[in-house]
Amino acid sequence: MELPPQIASELRQIDLLAQLEPRDFERVMARARYQTLEKDQRLFTQGQKATRFFIVRSGQIKLFRLSPDGQEKIIALRAPPQSFAEAVMFMDRQVYPVNAGAVRPSAVVAIDTNTYRDVLRDSVDTCFRLMGAMSVRLHALVSEIDNLCLHNATFRLVSYLLTQVPEGVDETSHIRLSVPKTTLAARLSIQRETLSRLLARLRERGLVDVHGQEIVLRDIPSLRKLTDQ
Repeated sequence: MELPPQIASELRQIDLLAQLEPRDFERVMARARYQTLEKDQRLFTQGQKATRFFIVRSGQIKLFRLSPDGQEKIIALRAPPQSFAEAVMFMDRQVYPVNAGAVRPSAVVAIDTNTYRDVLRDSVDTCFRLMGAMSVRLHALVSEIDNLCLHNATFRLVSYLLTQVPEGVDETSHIRLSVPKTTLAARLSIQRETLSRLLARLRERGLVDVHGQEIVLRDIPSLRKLTDQ
């Protein structure tokens, strides 16, 4: 589906597109496409030739691999206005290294990688601006990897919950999980049963209340002490 004009103008704020000169932005938008997905619909599969990268407009996209026994191992979750699969266009072998699918009904904007790369070839200044934007993202990903590899499951869960707290809230906060608990557990590299046990322990300590997808963080300062945030 062709990209509606109002969406194209909103995309100007996305880091990967904000770095482009106006004429180059229009060039990229002319080849962009708007795509909707149903819940659990696959966007692309691991090993498929990568001809586009994507920006999430609504819903949520999971990036995952399948273990030998068929279990999903979620690598990342992407929500509006995040992008994904853009790094593939700079690789020698341009195939998607993971699967992508919709956690719930979603919409994405697909950007043609060849057009985007042609724009970069034409402008050294644009390349440097893009390198700066991607360096910031790299630091965030390294921090996320540290959380998964160097910290225990309680740390990872509490860190995730604290990221959902609105800015300026310091004592108690009501949050609603944006993904099913099974998906959240996979994202935290734990089993669904482990997630339930961790939430139960936090509840017993008076730190949270759990009501389905609704979680009340009753003592944010104590939760932050668990992660030194």
